[in-house]
Amino acid sequence: MTLQPRTPIPPPATPAPKVQISGLSKSFAGKQVLNDVSADVLTRKKSVLIGPAASGKTVLFKCITGLCIPDAGTIMVDGKPVPNIGTAEHSKFMLDVGVCFQQGGLLDSLTVWENIGFKLVQALGLDREQARAVAIEKLGMVDLPATTADLLPSELSGGMQKRVGIARALAGSPTLLLLDEPTAGLDPITTNTINKLITRSMIDIGATVLSITSDMDAARNDYDHLFMMNEGAIIWNGPTKGIDQCGNPYVEQLLNGRAQGPIEMRLEARDA
Repeated sequence: MTLQPRTPIPPPATPAPKVQISGLSKSFAGKQVLNDVSADVLTRKKSVLIGPAASGKTVLFKCITGLCIPDAGTIMVDGKPVPNIGTAEHSKFMLDVGVCFQQGGLLDSLTVWENIGFKLVQALGLDREQARAVAIEKLGMVDLPATTADLLPSELSGGMQKRVGIARALAGSPTLLLLDEPTAGLDPITTNTINKLITRSMIDIGATVLSITSDMDAARNDYDHLFMMNEGAIIWNGPTKGIDQCGNPYVEQLLNGRAQGPIEMRLEARDA
């Protein structure tokens, strides 16, 4: 019997980027905030966006969610353009996007479970009992007890509020998580705990994560891919492995918190 040669098994296809940004520009009152931004956010990876203050990071997030309409360029999520805000398509799109705001963004008049379950009730039509059960499940994912559900945000510590914000972002099991400074203002122990929670939660629901952070240790150690913004443009991107040897003076200055470097020189030139 003649043996037939085996057909080679092709390697698994690399998934298409979760978010594809091309030529994005945005200005306000004549001031250019985003300048020809292009980036691919890798599917089911943790990516981080760093940059000095007022470099356009939060505006970029707002464009990805459709809350801010760019002047030029395109944003594709799962191969489809981000729909216009106020439309039924945008409401449906946001069901698959979880957002954690820099200042928490919890509604003071609602209990913890009502904050987490707000989207579930308003957009998905769950009754309050169902939404509360889901909220308690999400609290467990961020290591908060069920008794937290009936507290008000004012009764929580800063670290607990951050966890609730992440739990709310996880409601509905979105496939895209956008986290704006999820550990800002927290002590190192709580920061480390929340960074681990983000990774675990991402794995649990199979989501893609894009975070803005000023925590350079987290940027180095807790993310797969890094984007660096400066003056409205992405000036470097690449894997975080070996990031300290990337050779980009802007990235190295920010990662190491140096007062001297190209970022400072550019600011001095602008003031002049």
